[in-house]
Amino acid sequence: MTRRERTIARSVVFAMLSAGEDGRAAREPSLARALRVFYLHWVALQPARADLFAELRRGWGISEAAYRGSFDARKQGRRGAAGAAALLPLGDMGYSGSTFYRTSDGAYLVKSVPRAFEHRFFRHRLLAAYADHVRANGASLLVRITDFLEAAHRSLGTLLGLAPTHHIVMENLMHGREGEGEGEGGGSAPRWESWDLKPASYFFPERDVAGGALASEATKSKLPDEFRDKLRVSAAQAAAFARQLENDTRLLADCGAVDYSLFLVRVSAASAPGDEEAPPPPPLAPPSPPSWRTGIVSRDGREVYRAAILDFFWSKHAVHAKAMTGLVRSYDVVAGHGPMTITADSSEYRDRFLKMCSDIVEVRS
Repeated sequence: MTRRERTIARSVVFAMLSAGEDGRAAREPSLARALRVFYLHWVALQPARADLFAELRRGWGISEAAYRGSFDARKQGRRGAAGAAALLPLGDMGYSGSTFYRTSDGAYLVKSVPRAFEHRFFRHRLLAAYADHVRANGASLLVRITDFLEAAHRSLGTLLGLAPTHHIVMENLMHGREGEGEGEGGGSAPRWESWDLKPASYFFPERDVAGGALASEATKSKLPDEFRDKLRVSAAQAAAFARQLENDTRLLADCGAVDYSLFLVRVSAASAPGDEEAPPPPPLAPPSPPSWRTGIVSRDGREVYRAAILDFFWSKHAVHAKAMTGLVRSYDVVAGHGPMTITADSSEYRDRFLKMCSDIVEVRS
């Protein structure tokens, strides 16, 4: 973990553990307040709309003690600096410049939202609609966001873009992987795989210009994934999946959101030890009733699927997005390429997204 990552992690943990009941950041010592303008990576963070997120957590059955405990290194039995022990960095996972961490117990992810037009869209346009929607739709596939942190003060680091001013805390669909070890009887542990999916029919310069020869492998590794298999589910499960996707994406389209993705997790059963002909044991038993958040068992019982809609922060109504749309469309006229995910109309993006999700489902009787 770099010094920057460690400092950002400590900023997040301090905000999560020290905020008062009103959601305001804990008061810093006077000297620290006087010097905060010179901070490069430390940011005095405070929860935004703490009352709303506390209500959402209660509705989701999240214990406040357990929730805060996920950010407390002492309760996790980990040594070292508080932030460094409680949050583990996941590295650069996209083009946005976001920082990613997961709590050491694997329950939550922390993602920075460094671009102003994205966190403004979420705070001022989408948040109220999102909260109403997930309260009314317990089976919603929109990822559960449990907190939204914002900078309480400006500093040299935030002005120079060295430290992110906003973070979201959300559930981790890979929760459980960090605790998997060797299976009983010498068998291997279940295999965890994940994909970040967007409609492949859009134009991606890194992939489509000169067959991808002009982009490095590191750059292309950040492109959306491609799922080359099928989700083998029952007709009832497939219908419920499609119905919920339509419901969730209608909200996003109405708010003008595009460029969101489907995060898909597949847990495959371990091989049966010592007997290749024996059926493998089930990978895990999801809580009852099963859901796409906790795990849907495949028809043959050998796989468990989880899914959530992520990254719904790019708004077609933002000035930055409009400028990018004009720039890319000008390029399209010259080069003859189709639209990109960030320049598509929100209803068109929704249609392609739903088709992508439909194409990866296979109904098994």
